[in-house]
Amino acid sequence: MAEIKLSEMRDLTRIERIGAHSHIRGLGLDSALEARSSSEGMVGQTSARKAAGVIVKMVQEGKIAGRAVLLAGQPGTGKTAIAMGMAKSIGQETPFAMLAGSELFSLEMSKTEALMQAFRKAIGVRIKEETEVIEGEVVEVQIDRPAVAGAASKTGKLTLKTTEMETVYDLGGKMIEALGKEKVQSGDVIAIDKASGKITKLGRSFSRSRDYDAMGPQTKFVQCPDGELQKRKEVVHCVTLHEIDVINSRTQGFLALFTGDTGEIRAEVREQIDTKVAEWREEGKAEIIPGVLFIDEVHMLDIECFSFLNRALENDMAPILVVATNRGITSIRGTNYRSPHGIPIDFLDRLLIISTQPYTPEDIRKILDIRCQEEDVEMSEDAKVLLTKIGEDTSLRYAINLITASALACLKRKGRVVEMEDISRVYELFYDVKRSTQYLMEYQSQYMFSEVPAGEGDEDETNAMVS
Repeated sequence: MAEIKLSEMRDLTRIERIGAHSHIRGLGLDSALEARSSSEGMVGQTSARKAAGVIVKMVQEGKIAGRAVLLAGQPGTGKTAIAMGMAKSIGQETPFAMLAGSELFSLEMSKTEALMQAFRKAIGVRIKEETEVIEGEVVEVQIDRPAVAGAASKTGKLTLKTTEMETVYDLGGKMIEALGKEKVQSGDVIAIDKASGKITKLGRSFSRSRDYDAMGPQTKFVQCPDGELQKRKEVVHCVTLHEIDVINSRTQGFLALFTGDTGEIRAEVREQIDTKVAEWREEGKAEIIPGVLFIDEVHMLDIECFSFLNRALENDMAPILVVATNRGITSIRGTNYRSPHGIPIDFLDRLLIISTQPYTPEDIRKILDIRCQEEDVEMSEDAKVLLTKIGEDTSLRYAINLITASALACLKRKGRVVEMEDISRVYELFYDVKRSTQYLMEYQSQYMFSEVPAGEGDEDETNAMVS
């Protein structure tokens, strides 16, 4: 008897690019907000993660708004990773907006307008409205097509039932078109919005589960609805204040959200929207969801931006502001004054400061293990020990960058597992900051516009420049 060979099928519905923080799934905390040593892609930084977890918990419960948090630490200590973990932990409905400090300095709009738009992107509005819905199981769909094309429009009948009643509805041209678009057939459970005529397919009825021997994985079975066919349902829409601003300020309406051409929004428009949202809140039609605005490289902001943030945080509808910096005591942009982290003292006084510490060798090893798994690179134990040592001596980011490069070197020699020789090869090919600076100091006389006088290229100065 001939052997039947089944062709192998691969599901390619979801393809994601691997990014610097694509392995982060959350903050890695348990139910008591205690940080696990390694969980959800997060390693180490237990105190910083616990502090971030407390902030996330308060945001979810809606207990704080208009507060600011500073993530401060050396480069490569996981500040952006913690912010990404917060974004994943907060959930879908709570808005989370991210931007870098240097993004504000564009020619298209003023700095304060860009900050105001970012603030309003981080404030959600949950709007509730009641709508009439026809919900039932399709018993039969009859469509009468005219014998002569173009003689008359199509007509038809739709029979819907619940566990208690059954009704026949007459269909017009638009409804027939909508049913055809959704591929509705007998046995489907559907919902029809009476106001807009929108048809939503909820799934197949359990009573029809044995109609076919095999069905696709996307087929969902649901119970036949009970009670009346016509029901009043509460529909909840979640939008941000910025989306409402754009829709009400531009001639092309919501299309501006897709084109990105929002431009500057007038203060009068925002005042009218704030008044309307306040009315909806009083009537119980809407509620405000304060989200999170994350500004990375906050030392890039100037004194005008910090002054604006001071005032904006005192607003009734302000989100949680999370900022991050890797600077020490440095100048405040736009002034000659020096301050911790390059942030004015009055604004620094408003911040809850979360400090991140340098990673230990054990943490570096765990992070490299996670990144090898994320990048689908198989590496030997000796190679991982060597890569961990490189991460200690140079930086974690440099060690992570060598993972894919060493995998390609391994592929070149037709190997399957990355060995020490592959790590050594790419280490010689690609310089880290310290070795690159040493090379510059050694041959600085041969470079153009060198500002270091000859004879001063000693090792102490090299280390000073790197640090």
